[in-house]
Amino acid sequence: MDGAAVKRFLWAYVKTMRLYYAFITGIAGWIGVSFYHHLIERAGGTVTTETYQRSVFILVILFASWGINQVFNDWLGLEEDRINAPNRPMVTGELDVRWALTLSGSLMAAAAVLTWFLNPAALVPMLLGFVLNFVYNYSKAWGLWGNVIFGLMIANCTVYGFLAAGPTPIPFVTTNRLCTVLLVAVMNGLMTYYTYFKDYEGDKAAGKDTFIVRHGIETARKVGIVGAFLPTLAFLFVRMMGWFPFEITHYFLYCATMTLFLQIWTAVRFYNHPVGPKAYFSNATNFRACACGQVTFISIFNGPLALYLFSFTYVFIGFLFGFHEDDKG
Repeated sequence: MDGAAVKRFLWAYVKTMRLYYAFITGIAGWIGVSFYHHLIERAGGTVTTETYQRSVFILVILFASWGINQVFNDWLGLEEDRINAPNRPMVTGELDVRWALTLSGSLMAAAAVLTWFLNPAALVPMLLGFVLNFVYNYSKAWGLWGNVIFGLMIANCTVYGFLAAGPTPIPFVTTNRLCTVLLVAVMNGLMTYYTYFKDYEGDKAAGKDTFIVRHGIETARKVGIVGAFLPTLAFLFVRMMGWFPFEITHYFLYCATMTLFLQIWTAVRFYNHPVGPKAYFSNATNFRACACGQVTFISIFNGPLALYLFSFTYVFIGFLFGFHEDDKG
C-alpha cells in the first residue's frame, strides 16, 4: 500500500475500534491494578515508580484490547452488520479485512509477549477473553447466555489487570475477589443486553435468537427496566451474605448512587425508544453506566482516584461517541 492507502486503512481501522468502548475493558482491568496496589500498601509496602510504569503498560493493553478484538467481532458479525450497520468500514469495504485481521493478530501477539514478561499467569485471562470473544458471536443465538458470556469475557480484564500488576498473590482466590469479578460480569452483561435493541432487526434477519428477538420488543423493554436494578441487587446480596466486606466510604456512596441513576436512566431511555436512531444514541448513557459502575469498585481502594476516573470516563465516553454519530455506522 502507498502512503495514502495506509492512512485510509489506519483511519478505517480506528473507526472500527470504536474507542468509546475502550473504557469498558480499560476500567474493568484498572479495578485489578488498583486492588493490587492496595494490597501492597496494606502489607506496609510502597507502590514504587517501577510499579506505576508497569501499570501504564497494563492499562495501555487493556484500553486497546476492546478495539483490537472488535475487528474480529465485526468480521464474525458481517452478516447482521449488513442490516444493522451497513456503513461500518468492514461492511462497505473501506477496511481491508485481511490487513485488519493481520494487524489485530499482530497486536494481540505483541500484547501476549509483553504479558509473559509481566506475569505469565496473566496470559490465562488474556487468552480466555480472546476465546470468549469468538464464542460470544455465536452465543448471541442462545438468548440471555450471550449476555452472560459477554459479561464473563469482560470480567477477565479485571483478573488480567490484577495478575499482570505483579507476582501472583497467595491465596489468589478469595470471596471478595470472586464477588468483584461476578459484579463486573453482571454490569457488562446488562450493558450488552441494552445494545441488542438497536440490533433487533439485523439479529432477527440473521437468525440471532437474542432475548429481544425471542420475546419481542414489548417484553424486552419491560425486562430492561427490572434489569437496571440487577447490579445493585447482586451487590446487596453478596454484601448481606458477608462475602464482600469493606468499609463503605463517601467515595463509594457517591459513585454507587450516580451509577444507579445512570443505570435507571439507561433503562428508561430504551423503554421509551427501543428501536430507531434514539436507541442507538441511548448507548452513550448505557456505556457510561457500565464504565462508571466499574469505577465504583476502584473507589473501595482509592477514593480520590475513583472521583477523577468517574468524571474522566463520563466526559470522554460522550466525546468519543460523538465521532460515531451515524447510527448505521
